[in-house]
Amino acid sequence: MNDPDFPVASRPPLRWFAALLIALLLLAAGGWAWQAWQQARQQAQLQARADAIRLQGLLDSVDALRRDQRATSARVQDAAGTNRVLRDEVLGLGQRSALLEENLGRLIESTRQGSQELHRDQAELLLVQASQRLEMADDLDGARRLYALAADQLAATSSADGLNLRQALMQERRALDAAGSGPRAQARERLATVARTLRSLPLQGEGERAAAPASTPWWHLALAPFVEMTPTRLHGPLTEAERVAGGDALEVELTLARAAIERGDGPAFVDALDRIEQGMTRLWPDSPALRRQRAELRSLRAVPLRLAAPELGSTLRQLRSLHDGGIP
Repeated sequence: MNDPDFPVASRPPLRWFAALLIALLLLAAGGWAWQAWQQARQQAQLQARADAIRLQGLLDSVDALRRDQRATSARVQDAAGTNRVLRDEVLGLGQRSALLEENLGRLIESTRQGSQELHRDQAELLLVQASQRLEMADDLDGARRLYALAADQLAATSSADGLNLRQALMQERRALDAAGSGPRAQARERLATVARTLRSLPLQGEGERAAAPASTPWWHLALAPFVEMTPTRLHGPLTEAERVAGGDALEVELTLARAAIERGDGPAFVDALDRIEQGMTRLWPDSPALRRQRAELRSLRAVPLRLAAPELGSTLRQLRSLHDGGIP
């Protein structure tokens, strides 16, 4: 079976086995290295992707920050612009407040001046009415009330002119109080007293009454109840009709005298008093009572029918001077 003609296969040498082993090892190492390189490459790619993602995120964050910064800058600029606008508005409000305060001060001053002018106008109107009452009706009580109202109006004025006006008005009121009931009222009262006294004057003089018991003839005494005999040398004989007519005429003259007093007409009052005195001497014989009444009539002629006080009207003149722009 063992043929010496056929060579027996020999085992490869060890170096080939070693080379093969080395080749295998190298192949295994290369595969491992390739695999490791692939893994490292994959990891590097993954890392690069992650880095790229992180970088993109950082870039996005930076962009967002830039946008926020730009928005913040815009808001800051808007806020600065708003602050400037607000500052300008605050300055404008301050200026407007100053102007409003100035206008308000002017308005208050104008209102105060207008109020004082109104009080002066009302006082002037009241004083004009008081002057008319004194001139036309000699109504001192009404004039005193009007003067009191005018004093209340002038008390509301606080200027130096108001002080002068109040002082002048005080002097007028004192003069008015010192006048009492007034010259016309006094003249009316005195004339009424004369008119009442005339009714009680004796119809026979004192000489006639004294001489009657001794020298009167008997036929005078006998006819005395039926006939009244009057000496013609005194005032002439008067019938009853003439005496009644004379009395009526005297009443008319008294009425005219009263009307003259009411009007304040001095000449007409004096003329009426003269006619009253003439009528008295015609109707009544001479007697002390008649002489007293005639003396009263003569004194009435000198009585003023208008209140003559230099202080009256001074406040009204000062007010009118103020309205005309003058110095009171």
